[in-house]
Amino acid sequence: MDGSALSSQEKGAGEVPVAETAAGDHHVLTREELIAKVRAYHPRVKSELLGAAYDFAKKHHGDQKRDSGDAYYSHPVEVANLLADVKLDEITIVAGLLHDVVEDVDEIDIGEVEVRFGADVAELVDGVTKLDKLSFDSKEAAQAENFQKFILATVSDIRVLLVKLADRLH
Repeated sequence: MDGSALSSQEKGAGEVPVAETAAGDHHVLTREELIAKVRAYHPRVKSELLGAAYDFAKKHHGDQKRDSGDAYYSHPVEVANLLADVKLDEITIVAGLLHDVVEDVDEIDIGEVEVRFGADVAELVDGVTKLDKLSFDSKEAAQAENFQKFILATVSDIRVLLVKLADRLH
């Protein structure tokens, strides 16, 4: 076997399959694979924007590693992949790619994200960053109903929650 077998589950109609190695390790989508996946349901996708965000995340996460030992950039790519799985718009997917750069890379701030990727992307990234900083003073405050009301009142764009959910899933 050549090490890039595809499981039958992953061969969905109109979807770009995710390859697994022979050992079952997850293949990180390449820039081109992610663009092709989005283009399959959004033919007019701005591939330059998506590609630039992919490259930016990969470059700025550099040599960072996850606890698993994987390159850190694999996490935002997988977040973007999950967002593409549910066919979200390119701005949300770009925010998924960039959701950790402001927090994890000292030389990058939200202003740079806005200049490079636009106000819409910056607002989503900033919203995800602010969600990460939320804390609760008591058990009662963190209960499901109160938490739901608090989050919905705090978030101005539901896509922030979608990026955060994809982040938590991976």
